[in-house]
Amino acid sequence: MLNFAFFATSISLGIALAMDAFSVSLANGLNCPCMSRKKMCLVAGIFALFQAAMPLLGWFAVHTAAEYFEAFRPFIPWIAMGLLGFIGGKMLVEGLKNQEEACNIEAITLPLLLVQGVATSIDALSVGFKISDYTAPLALLCAVLIAVVTFIICLAGVIIGRKFGTKLAGKASVLGGVILIAIGLEIFISGIL
Repeated sequence: MLNFAFFATSISLGIALAMDAFSVSLANGLNCPCMSRKKMCLVAGIFALFQAAMPLLGWFAVHTAAEYFEAFRPFIPWIAMGLLGFIGGKMLVEGLKNQEEACNIEAITLPLLLVQGVATSIDALSVGFKISDYTAPLALLCAVLIAVVTFIICLAGVIIGRKFGTKLAGKASVLGGVILIAIGLEIFISGIL
């Protein structure tokens, strides 16, 4: 039913789901302080797309193959930690090698963004269980609201990261890598416990 509670729940889910993506957006901004506005929108857009797609995928799984999804659930923290740990470790090593580099325009590639999008949104699959009683149009509207909230939050993260990345110059990639590794560990620990 379309009412205030629906919108409040959808926006709250969007805020909660966007926190990991916000942190990764911040790290991306730190890593590439001269990122163009187009690239900033691409970063935020990819995170928004994945944060909307995963709950829909979870909703679909509940309505079609819930038992298969349940078998996959224990691996989610491991996958997120592995992906973010790898990306963060790579950024950390590159940052330590290239301390003098102030802006690495090629650092944020589409394949990297896609991996980050999966890693930060894979836990959102479980939101499909929360919205499983929604009709298909309501589930889609919820996903759109999650995407809008995520886009705004991630765009803010990139902007903040860019601002501090300019001030930190060569150390920004190291800090970005540490942030990504920390997020991967946080997802892993909270998923295991």
